[in-house]
Amino acid sequence: MSIEEIGCCGAYCGTCPVLKENICPGCKLAYRDGARDISKAKCKIKVCCMGKGHNSCADCDEYSFCGTIQGFYKKSGYKYSKYREATEFIRANGYDEFLAIASRWKNQYGKYG
Repeated sequence: MSIEEIGCCGAYCGTCPVLKENICPGCKLAYRDGARDISKAKCKIKVCCMGKGHNSCADCDEYSFCGTIQGFYKKSGYKYSKYREATEFIRANGYDEFLAIASRWKNQYGKYG
């Protein structure tokens, strides 16, 4: 388990079978190792986050008032609120504690505690 399995938005990719089978390099890894060009990425969250050198939006001082990530979290769908919950958990408790909890999940989000 590593921070690379956490998407910039807070999605936990460590449970994804496509990632586990090495079909997908994950949200960030291919951009960090140069296999993909970040200037061609379609995800505004990823471009911003990686451009600032963050592991996720949890690291950003602008998180609470960032229109890009907060707008993403306001989309309809349960998963968006769970991604927000993950990001806020990381901000409060750190990546190690998040990964320890996420290791028990079956999906890209789960319960804390």
